[in-house]
Amino acid sequence: MNEGRSGAGNSPSAPTVLRMILGRRLQERRQDAGLSLDEAARALRVTSLTIRRLEKAEVGLKPLYVDKLLETYGAERQEIDEFVDLAERANEPGWWHVYRDVLPSWFSGYVSLETGATTLRTYEPHYVTGLLQTHDYAREVLRGGFPGGSAEDLERRVDLRLRRQGLLERSDAPTLWVVLEEAVLHRVVGGSEVMREQIDRLLEVSELEHVSVDVVPFTAGAHVGACAPFTYFRFKEPELPDIVYSEILSGAMYLDQRSDVAAHLEAHNRMSLLTSDTDSRALLYRMRKEYS
Repeated sequence: MNEGRSGAGNSPSAPTVLRMILGRRLQERRQDAGLSLDEAARALRVTSLTIRRLEKAEVGLKPLYVDKLLETYGAERQEIDEFVDLAERANEPGWWHVYRDVLPSWFSGYVSLETGATTLRTYEPHYVTGLLQTHDYAREVLRGGFPGGSAEDLERRVDLRLRRQGLLERSDAPTLWVVLEEAVLHRVVGGSEVMREQIDRLLEVSELEHVSVDVVPFTAGAHVGACAPFTYFRFKEPELPDIVYSEILSGAMYLDQRSDVAAHLEAHNRMSLLTSDTDSRALLYRMRKEYS
């Protein structure tokens, strides 16, 4: 994804994945206890909206609130104490928090999801996806996305993007499946040398067992995914639904409704059938020669 867009959007500050999980567990505990949002709210003397926001991980999990809610739901003291300990951990900011001065609030949620996912499936019609960008390619993309930014901010944004790529080197690295449009390879970002290095990077990572890079050729014509870029996330935790992130000019949308997620997943599947690993690598090699 290209967080190099300057719109602010309306998304709240991003929760960590652990906070999302605990919010879901709170919701399940309330429902198992047979209590409505209003009934839970009365126990804390707050509004039902506060309870909803806790369960949706839109606000931090206050230990006193968590303790009182679980007591109301009939939980045993050991479970309450363990949950409160997890809640305190969940409220700790993610590693990306130190970049909050250069990271749009609507994109910080993406970094959180990316860090916690076991599977990422991405479609990019404009640029190489951020997790696979080289240093020089990333700098040029971000320079274009923030034309009024300072040189210092640019370097911090580049550093953030490169730090994100570390997840592909983890022992528990997620599976990454990228579908790019051929147009991405024709968009000259930073000149021929930068493009050659970027294509070399794509060829290199496509050999990794947990990374797939598909390039949809121009000859594929019109297809279902010819739209905005998006990323599909899947998590190992059963409490978390699959989530789709999609960008617009001024921000982003996070979709977790089953029908929305299924539509994007089907689109990704269909686009991947328009090419093959062999064809994609052949196209990458051909484009590399054009930049020689």
